Amino acid sequence: MAIQKVWIEDGCTSCGLCEETCPDVFELDDVSTVKNGADFAANENDIKDAAENCPVDVIKYK
Repeated sequence: MAIQKVWIEDGCTSCGLCEETCPDVFELDDVSTVKNGADFAANENDIKDAAENCPVDVIKYK
């Protein structure tokens, strides 16, 4: 099943790994955020990689 929702919970340390892994979905200002209108289906593997490699485990998806 395709990813329908991606979010970042409190606790982001702004390491930038998610933006480096999946720049089409994540962006880093003061903290990482999910870009509005991002195509989750086209970036599913990179979203999963970013979530699995997040050092503080705050990237979630369903």
